[in-house]
Amino acid sequence: MKGIVLAGGMGTRLYPSTYAVNKHLMPVYDKPMIYYSISTLLLGGIRDILIISSDNHLSSFQTLLGDGNEWGVNFSYIAQSKPRGIADAFILGEKFINNSRIALILGDNIFQGSGLEEKLNSAIHRSKGATLFAYYVENPQRYGIVEFDKNYKPTAFIEKPENPRSHYAITGLYFYDSDVVEIAKKLTFSHRNELEITDINSQYLQNQQVNLEILGRGFTWLDMGTHQSLLKASNYIEVIESRQGLKIGCPEEIIWRKGYIDNNQLEKLANKMKNSNYSQYLLNIMKHQT
Repeated sequence: MKGIVLAGGMGTRLYPSTYAVNKHLMPVYDKPMIYYSISTLLLGGIRDILIISSDNHLSSFQTLLGDGNEWGVNFSYIAQSKPRGIADAFILGEKFINNSRIALILGDNIFQGSGLEEKLNSAIHRSKGATLFAYYVENPQRYGIVEFDKNYKPTAFIEKPENPRSHYAITGLYFYDSDVVEIAKKLTFSHRNELEITDINSQYLQNQQVNLEILGRGFTWLDMGTHQSLLKASNYIEVIESRQGLKIGCPEEIIWRKGYIDNNQLEKLANKMKNSNYSQYLLNIMKHQT
């Protein structure tokens, strides 16, 4: 399976901070925002990853991540000339996908919780259909939501409903078979002038090919589209990391623990960031094998 991180958009709700910097490169406590979404894909064992961003910011991601060789993975890059909706990622990434199953994650999403790796592995090993993740939210009007029947089987996906009949939002992490490319190419633009991911999900639902996973208590899902949500996410990461002494969304640690790189390679990565607490953390986990 391959992965896509969608890191485009204008970040207008974070102006003026995002006039010159793509929001997905902004720090969330101690690391760039995009590290968290990349870490989710890596946690599931996805090593072939496409980064999609705007023309004027793509080079910054290339500077940060390179080709992935140092991490034992492969990063590719495609520019999105203008925001056309989440579903546009599958059209832009058609050659990259190349009939493979594909995971898409939004670059401003954080997923954390015990058992997350198992849920990711289950989704990755499904050969057909879509796997989506739902999460209870207090303000469902802001999200694409899922409606259920009495047995919690999904009956509809609704984008930002005015009068929601469910509090379960569909998170920014999606798994699809290769049919998603042709489905995306047949979409029409919504009233928001976007190709909606909700329309893709609705097509899979119509085909009776949706697997829905509920992220219940014990899981955290955060998105960071506003200054308030960005601050809350940073505070959350700081509290957990300070309490446990373990990092959230640390791709170097994940690839080392999965054996994609060895101790020498991890040490080289750490030494590139000398005098930082992040570097010391990487050296410590290697030293103590914790």
